Amino acid sequence: MARGRGGFIGQDGLNAPDPATGVSGEAGNQQIAVSFTSPTDVGGSAITSYRVSNSTLAHTATGSSSPVTVTGLTNGTSYTFNVWAINAFGESVASDPSTGVSPFSLTGRAIWNGCTNSSESTTMQYFLIPTTGNAADFGDLTVGRRGGGAMCSSTRSLASGGTVTGVGNVNVIDFAEFATLSNATDFGDLTVASGNGASSGSSSTRGIHALGSGSSNSNVIQYNTIASAGNATDFGDASPARDNVCGGCSNGTRLVFGGGGYASSGGSQSKMEYITIASTGNSSDFGNLASATFTYGMSSNSTRGIVARGTDIQYITIASTGNSTTFGTLSPSRGDCTSVSDSTRCVMTGDGTDDMDYVTIASTGNSTDFGDLIADGGQAMGTTNAHGGLS
Repeated sequence: MARGRGGFIGQDGLNAPDPATGVSGEAGNQQIAVSFTSPTDVGGSAITSYRVSNSTLAHTATGSSSPVTVTGLTNGTSYTFNVWAINAFGESVASDPSTGVSPFSLTGRAIWNGCTNSSESTTMQYFLIPTTGNAADFGDLTVGRRGGGAMCSSTRSLASGGTVTGVGNVNVIDFAEFATLSNATDFGDLTVASGNGASSGSSSTRGIHALGSGSSNSNVIQYNTIASAGNATDFGDASPARDNVCGGCSNGTRLVFGGGGYASSGGSQSKMEYITIASTGNSSDFGNLASATFTYGMSSNSTRGIVARGTDIQYITIASTGNSTTFGTLSPSRGDCTSVSDSTRCVMTGDGTDDMDYVTIASTGNSTDFGDLIADGGQAMGTTNAHGGLS
């Protein structure tokens, strides 16, 4: 008799299947997807279903194959699960238990796309902004790159453009679902290939990719409908044309971007601009940064945008126009800074280091350590499913 065959009253233990093996769980919001390997010895007939239960049998789900998702769980509570294989003759004995897994809310999940150690990479890393801790592997982009833009809805993340050594700027747009740890999928193409230092942002429905030629001045603004895969569409023009413009922040209605440099002269500038996301047209003047700068990180809640580069943190009020105001000091210094936000926190990273820092957006003050990346995040693209442009 194979190990673990059923032998319960009313069942044919000799013909029941062996138990599943390799049981593990992947946490989600109030749920855990339980994965397992089906037994080689299925007994006297094919397996018809699998039953998954936690250690107290209070939470149970069934399915025809791996994974089986158990819902109705409490976020922050650890659960272990066993799996029973079932055929026409009965159930196997319980599998070995999974390790403990705690479900969590996906709100505030952030993704850094591409670029490790300031060189192109397919790496996607993720973490939760409401907590502190290290980033973990999410999956891979379709094309390794550095720079580019990032946009998202509350469920889907887009990574657009970037630069590849020996190739130059690319027009690739990838997408990934925040809830699923997996590789990115091709979404479509930009109208114009765009390299380092793109400005980007989004509302709940529309993503904006602006400027960011990376090698020559550009004034192109493009947009995509995030829910529908396809190529970008022309939005309008920024003024003046420039390269190395990073970041962008939104309150759902307005996208603000600025700074950057002129490829022809090598100089940087302080001008900020804005567009109305739901319309199309050229950008309008917003105000000036406290200092001229090339690449910087910019993100927001629904009210206030945070701008960071080097050791300097500034802020703006998105709904009004005007110059930026000093917020605090970023430590350590970030050259090519990238940032992401939820309604409360802004998390920043940048080249030369693998650590992340954060500030509380509604206050002012210096940054605090958040955790570590898998690798240096210089010139990465960042998105989060809880930024200020989402409703």
